[in-house]
Amino acid sequence: MIRPEEAPRPFTVTELANEIRRELRPLTAVLLKGEVTGIKRGAAGHFNFTIQDGLSRLDAVLFADDARKVTTLPEDGQVFVFRGRIDFFGKTGRLSFIVDQIEFDDVGKLRARLEELKRRLDLEGAFLDSRKRRLPFLPRAVALLTSPTGAVIHDLQETIWERFPNMSIVVYPVQVQGAAAPASVARALRRCNVEGLADVVVIARGGGSFEEMFAFNTEVTARAILASRLPVVTALGHTSDRTVADMVADAECRTPTEAGARVVPKKADLMLRLAERERRLSRERDRRLAREVERLQARRERLMQVMPNLVRSRSERLVRARADLARLSPVQQVARRLEALLERGRRVDAAAAARLARSRNLFASRRASDRLDRALAARFGAAVRGLEHRRSRLVALSPDSVLSRGYSITQDAASGAVVRSAADTARGRNVRIRLGSGRLGAQVEEVEP
Repeated sequence: MIRPEEAPRPFTVTELANEIRRELRPLTAVLLKGEVTGIKRGAAGHFNFTIQDGLSRLDAVLFADDARKVTTLPEDGQVFVFRGRIDFFGKTGRLSFIVDQIEFDDVGKLRARLEELKRRLDLEGAFLDSRKRRLPFLPRAVALLTSPTGAVIHDLQETIWERFPNMSIVVYPVQVQGAAAPASVARALRRCNVEGLADVVVIARGGGSFEEMFAFNTEVTARAILASRLPVVTALGHTSDRTVADMVADAECRTPTEAGARVVPKKADLMLRLAERERRLSRERDRRLAREVERLQARRERLMQVMPNLVRSRSERLVRARADLARLSPVQQVARRLEALLERGRRVDAAAAARLARSRNLFASRRASDRLDRALAARFGAAVRGLEHRRSRLVALSPDSVLSRGYSITQDAASGAVVRSAADTARGRNVRIRLGSGRLGAQVEEVEP
């Protein structure tokens, strides 16, 4: 008996899509070479583009998580070797290549782009030594721009603290590989300059291949280093080629250890140098002090030799001046003249007495004798009164009497000449003023003729 064949059950679209996906599961680590075209970046950070050769095209997608890990982002017209998996999206009915790794297929083209960047920077003078900033002798703190994990940051910190145990270190974590690395380094360098916590910056990583180091051969990284206000030191590990970052940096080191030694001095050496300078300053201070003491001692000895002669000479001049003043004093002159008059009066008395005696002998007349006595007495009295009058006038006119009534004698301080008129002196001249009691030293401030 022949049974009729059962009609096959049709697939639903979803079932067929799932079947296609199951069939494609073995294609999970496919290497695909092709040229990039039509690249677009989505709002979530993933990239959509097409990979093509001369005959076929295939849609591709690079998700945001994988985009942060790749060495470089694809650009239209470039040829890469992509690693990824084939997937079928049932909702759109499209077959796509999911990219998780990108490698340069033509390193020559990449190097050509790099040489073009170097040429442009060279024309701008970015590589000139005259443009580069000097590293500080002793920074307040050192900024480290590197991966927060790995041996590089450990080597830098160990080297710096071994040389200067209490040196401050500020770490700015950055990506040092992948397409996001240039922007990460640039952001961290700008932040370091804005915060101003350090005086020098070290950008470091542990070396790598040309492709792995490409983040430091980009214009983004180079421009960030050139724009930095703080001096930048690169320590990118042992590489066969110098990177653009090395060429524009203010100092270039091969290893993190070398960079740590470059940015901070040895504290022990500084302490030894300070101690030596302190000893030299102490010795120089002692030598100068000894010279000053010797000079002062010599001047003191010369002064002690000259002082007795100077005092003696001034004392003799003072004695002579006092003698001259005493001799020329009007009071003394009046006293001498009065003494002379009194002496003459005594001689007159004696002569009168002698004449009286002779008269008495010659003339017995008492009357004549009385007249003579009266005449002599009147004459002597008149002479004495006249002399007293002259003495009183001389005393009244003497300088001491005039000064005692409130007057003064002004002499020029330099010449000793008596100032008799306002024209005899000038503004700013020093004068000495003699009063009835004591003397004054003064300076002329105003002259009124």
